[in-house]
Parts: sequence; C-alpha cells; structure tokens
Amino acid sequence: APSSSSSSSSNVKTRYDSFRVHGFASSSSSSRLTVPPADDLANIPATCDLTDEHMPDPVDIIAKSKQVACVAPGFRDYGGRVKFMGTATTIKCFENNPLVRKALTQEDGKGKVLVVDGGGSMRCALLGDMLAAEGASNGWEGVIVDGCVRDSRALKETNIGVKARDTHPLKSSKRDEGERDVDVVVGGVTIKPGYHVYADEDGIVVSAT
Repeated sequence: APSSSSSSSSNVKTRYDSFRVHGFASSSSSSRLTVPPADDLANIPATCDLTDEHMPDPVDIIAKSKQVACVAPGFRDYGGRVKFMGTATTIKCFENNPLVRKALTQEDGKGKVLVVDGGGSMRCALLGDMLAAEGASNGWEGVIVDGCVRDSRALKETNIGVKARDTHPLKSSKRDEGERDVDVVVGGVTIKPGYHVYADEDGIVVSAT
C-alpha cells in the first residue's frame, strides 16, 4: 500500500542520518596492525584472529574505547572472494551510484576496498555484475555496500570481494552523485578514508591504523 511504502522510505532515510557512531581510541604502537600484501590470501588475517589479538577485553569494556572495531552483523557475501582486505576508499550515497561506477571503472583499486554507505536502502541495488567485473579488472580487492546488490549469481563468479545487506533486482538512480572520500558510518562503525578494512566469513573488522 502507498502509506506503507512512504513509511518504509521515511524509515530508511531516518536510519541513514541517525547511525550510532563508535569512535576509535588514540593509536598506540602496540595496537597497530601489520598490513600484508592484499593479493596474498594466505597472509590476510582472519577477523577472529584480529579481535583475539587486538580486542582481548570483555565486550562491555571494548565498546567504550577501542582501536579496532567490528562492523555490526547483517552483511552477506556475494563476490567470488569471501576473504579480502585493503585501505578504505569511501562513498556516501543514497539510491544513486554514479560515484560507485566511476571508482570501479576508472580507478586503480589495487590494495583498496570501496566502502559504500548507501544508508541501508532496501529499494534498489547500488552494484551489479558489470561494475563488479570492471572493479576486479582494475584490481579492487573488494566492495562493501551498506545497501543492496544485484546479479548475485554472476557476482559469485567475479574475482572480487562483495559484501552487502541483501539483493534487489532494481538498479539505482544516476541523478545524484553523493559524496566521495568522506567519513561514512557502516554497521555502527565510523570508517574514514585510509582506514584498514578486513573481511571474511565471520564479518568485517576496521582499524584506524
């Protein structure tokens, strides 16, 4: 019904503007992560190992102050690579993907993960198989979409990591570009350009250093 759709849209936009932000503690040499070559899968640390090493305190203590943060659950794996890592390149957009297209098709993504804050919209897809294939060709390690993707069967055959909330057959608009290289909030964690992102079957871990 129209009233339900309007309410859903309003809820999505409200969520986009009102994520709970979790900060990082000031860096220290003991908490810095060593970043191995992203193309060597054997050297990509597991997210569970990262939390065991860098988040050893009880969860109530960790939640107050941390250098390494875990993105809240709710992301599924859609790409041909489940395990990936790299430095964050960020985009903030809502139901429009011109900057996503530009980044994946025109830029060298070696050693980088594209983090797309799509506001968690469930009304359209911000990434499909063609853009993912272009991204893989340009060396992108992975794409994390706080929103939906489409062409999921083809995405599984593409050599790139893809994590997203869900799938949707409808493509996004091209009207509004959004913002590039800005702080974004994904799964309750603030991710700045240049942060280190680690992803695998168990989730997403982010480090400021």
